[in-house]
Amino acid sequence: MTVRRMGVAFLLLGALMLVTGCDALRVVFPSSEHETVAPGIPSELRSPSVLIFSKTNGFRHNEAIDAGLPALKQLAKERGWSVFATENGAVHQPEILERFDAIVWFQVSGDVLSEDQRAALLARIEEGAGFLGVHGTGGDPAYDWPEHPGTLIRAQFVGHPMGPQFQEATVRIEEPDHPVMRHLESAWVRTDEWYSFEASPRGEGVQVLATLDESTYTPQMKIAFIDRDLRMGDDHPIVWTHCIGKGRALYSAMGHMEGAYTEAAHLTFLAEAVDWIRATPAEGCRVPAP
Repeated sequence: MTVRRMGVAFLLLGALMLVTGCDALRVVFPSSEHETVAPGIPSELRSPSVLIFSKTNGFRHNEAIDAGLPALKQLAKERGWSVFATENGAVHQPEILERFDAIVWFQVSGDVLSEDQRAALLARIEEGAGFLGVHGTGGDPAYDWPEHPGTLIRAQFVGHPMGPQFQEATVRIEEPDHPVMRHLESAWVRTDEWYSFEASPRGEGVQVLATLDESTYTPQMKIAFIDRDLRMGDDHPIVWTHCIGKGRALYSAMGHMEGAYTEAAHLTFLAEAVDWIRATPAEGCRVPAP
């Protein structure tokens, strides 16, 4: 790294720490710790079974994880799912993953899996398990594992607004008859940290379920010496689904704030998303052509 780049990195770190606190250190100095001993899985696990994984080797969304995990466990109780939550990456072993119908990566960041664990995850989804990625799971500026943005998420994060960071905006429901979206009004007004991506994931094999109306908020990163336009234009997907082999995958860029996990419409959205991804038809995943 050149001296100039090091200077920019430390300036950016300082700006981030002013807003986000010491967790910003993980953005510049991420961990690469990979567990090798799997956690014990309850023997009474029954179907439908949901694995919730929330490990962070990069930036940690503390408030979302602290509020979201209990909320997801409550949804599991209400919906009749068996649920197991862990931050141990060694849970990604074939003999363990085959016990789960759905895998939820909740606010995952950084390099969290070894090569064999990555292969086990993709293989299980390809066999038909559902995958749900929530907010920070698609929010790293770069990845050591190309399949994370390329296969699991299908988009590369580039930034979110600062100044202010959290804004009210309108989510436009593009597929109102989809099982995950049908409980929502066509215009869903809510407050969040709104992600922008390098390019829209829309295209062959991807069904966009909801987009963000950029006219309803300010998509600009303005902090310290940074002043960056984050507009994606008329096509700014915020929720979409795609196939990974036979498995259904869905990503939602929403869910940064603690309040998202007491927000009735958002909780119903998450519950419907898990129910939909885990109920993959016997013939496998099918996404309509764009």
